[in-house]
Amino acid sequence: MAEIYVPRRTKIVATLGPASDSPEVLERLIDAGVDVFRLNFSHGTADDHRRRARLVREISESNRHYVGILADLQGPKIRIGRFKDGKVFLEEGARFALDADYPLDQGDETQVGLVYRDLPRDVRPGDVLLLDDGRVVLKVDKIVGNRVECIVVVGGALSDNKGINKQGGGLSAPALTEKDKEDIRTAVEIEADYLAVSFPRSAADIHLARRLLREAGGEAGIVAKIERAEAVQPGVMEEIIEASDVIMVARGDLGVEIGDARLPQVQKDLISKARDMDRVVITATQMMESMIESPLPTRAEVLDVANAVFDGTDAVMLSAETASGKYPVEAVKAMHRVCVEAEKSPRVRRSSHRMDRQFKRTDEAIAMASMYVANHFPVRAIAALTESGATPLWMSRIRSGIPIYALTRHLKTCRKVRLYRGVYPILFRCDTTEHAVQNKAALEELLYYRAVTEEDRVLITKGDLTGVSGGTNTLKIVKVRDALALTTAA
Repeated sequence: MAEIYVPRRTKIVATLGPASDSPEVLERLIDAGVDVFRLNFSHGTADDHRRRARLVREISESNRHYVGILADLQGPKIRIGRFKDGKVFLEEGARFALDADYPLDQGDETQVGLVYRDLPRDVRPGDVLLLDDGRVVLKVDKIVGNRVECIVVVGGALSDNKGINKQGGGLSAPALTEKDKEDIRTAVEIEADYLAVSFPRSAADIHLARRLLREAGGEAGIVAKIERAEAVQPGVMEEIIEASDVIMVARGDLGVEIGDARLPQVQKDLISKARDMDRVVITATQMMESMIESPLPTRAEVLDVANAVFDGTDAVMLSAETASGKYPVEAVKAMHRVCVEAEKSPRVRRSSHRMDRQFKRTDEAIAMASMYVANHFPVRAIAALTESGATPLWMSRIRSGIPIYALTRHLKTCRKVRLYRGVYPILFRCDTTEHAVQNKAALEELLYYRAVTEEDRVLITKGDLTGVSGGTNTLKIVKVRDALALTTAA
């Protein structure tokens, strides 16, 4: 009997950078298991992003992988300026000022300029400011004009251009800057599959990004990076998730603003709510950060990735590990190993099947019925013939161990569904509308990919009308051998 290939269900997002953008390394990263490449618009030029996107498309499509591209907007620069000597050390109890009128490159042990010039208007005496991801903590003493005078609560080294967070949130910087608006046009030009919005405070930021994207001619899915305290307030969290196609649990700035102790539960809440609301979720930041310098992850990092898998995340993300680290390919391989082992746990295959939900659309009802059958009947795989990818998305919200193959004639849909947990795209073109012939062609694709054997049963979903988005209205269970024999005899 032919060996069945069992793919990893949790997807891997890897950030491109100097360590990973050569054709040779890109090909090794794809072979190691990258599903989506992130282009970080905080670094590099538009030409850099165009070149990297072109390489990703050429390499991934040559071997039928159809890897997606996520364009990550920089967002507001909530940062201090630079120091005359590159770095200072702040002593606990010392006074230190953040001054919007001070020269941006003349900082010293007593003061530094501000890239984010609105800080004096956003803070009050008693507020706590966290610099460099919370490594340095300042308490606001008083505001004099454009100068914020502080007392050092937690001292340490402070270097150029470090970020500023306000404990509990409340900074007024807009989510979309003029640079972001220009970068949206670049994202459209390279046909990015997803566009990530940094530091959104409300659903209005997401709606604005979507409008600007559509006006520029783009069709990418919108990713809301959850990294502000305001974004996880009750009500606001749900509104942002509903406005988005994907959320990213961006644990760096989020952890600084809400505090480390709250972060684990907030991560679980975000993943759970996103799945309940039929949205995709990426878990990000420091997942295997030690692998920037080490060929192996720490045990804590292994547990962190595994716990995100247990929680039901669609994807886990690597940042500097693949962008600038010494071991980009090894980091992807390590993440792959951890995800595969975590997915063997029964907890990632159990589901309540949404028994208390009413379905609004026929294709949604077919998707939910398919997953109930798949989890209670011996089928090897699900073949979802799809135009937009909506049916596979709904299927992927239900925990299961059954792989979902999205068979579509659209490259854009292939790249989009690549991010969905447990969904695997296959570029599939079948000109006939004859159901038996369509079934045979779909099953032959699954045989080609070693996803099934001729003795297996496969659940097939599709619509009566080819080319109609949202038209899935049919569910059929077939035995591979019988379906092939039927069409051969006909």
